[in-house]
Amino acid sequence: MVVVRESIGADKKDESFKPTGKAKAKLQDGREIELEMASWEFIGDTHIRIVFDGENSMSVATPSDLAKLNILNVEDAVSLAIANVKRVYGEPTSTPWTGGIFEVAGKSPDLDSSYFLDRDFWRKLVKKYPEGLAVVVPKRGGLLYAPVTDIKAVDALKKGVVQLFLTSGAQRVSSAVFLFKDDKWSVLQSPAKL
Repeated sequence: MVVVRESIGADKKDESFKPTGKAKAKLQDGREIELEMASWEFIGDTHIRIVFDGENSMSVATPSDLAKLNILNVEDAVSLAIANVKRVYGEPTSTPWTGGIFEVAGKSPDLDSSYFLDRDFWRKLVKKYPEGLAVVVPKRGGLLYAPVTDIKAVDALKKGVVQLFLTSGAQRVSSAVFLFKDDKWSVLQSPAKL
């Protein structure tokens, strides 16, 4: 599966997958180890991680895990992971939320933010709204959008995203507002400087 997570302090303007590289972690016994996860900086203040979904928790995949599965690039990993999210937790649904804003959800709130990466879902929506969609993913269980032509709804997303983000505690993902148009993501409003 794939999850979208916060990259604290990041403000990546372009949509691309840049490997996050190795990280250091301190174990309970005080030893320091080096880790390499199957994770990539994505856009704005987000990064993605490929994970294995367990009964009670998720474990982060490593590049060697992907190689063992013959997954050779990030695009293939994301495609397979999104297909697995949809197979296990259902297709994303879009329902009116408030003031012209719509909410996207599946059967597991912890993975609702993963639908941010479901390009087929956004492609179908943008056929209805060809001018584009303003999208926020402030927390794992909160993926919202509005057509960019709905000025009031987009303004509400821009004004409300930081509050939703800040009140999400450990579940927070992004304080940015994104635009999906012409089959790509861009930053409509940069992440807040907190």
